[in-house]
Amino acid sequence: MTKGQRAGDTPIGVDVLEGKSYYWCTCGKSVKQPFCDGSHKDTPFKPLPYKADQSKKVFFCTCKQTNDQPMCDGSHNAK
Repeated sequence: MTKGQRAGDTPIGVDVLEGKSYYWCTCGKSVKQPFCDGSHKDTPFKPLPYKADQSKKVFFCTCKQTNDQPMCDGSHNAK
């Protein structure tokens, strides 16, 4: 799968709520990183749904190069 453009060099920590769905930006164009704002229009990208299985802090990837979408796996360190 093609990966989106780099939107940042560090993950964004978000306190997610159990049972709530979040829509991670895959294209890298959203101004509401790490979440989708519809900027992928006219691209092959679509937001990736993430449903929290428990309330906790998670770290969403912003470099869009992670192999553990939507979570950061440290890929931003391999520039």
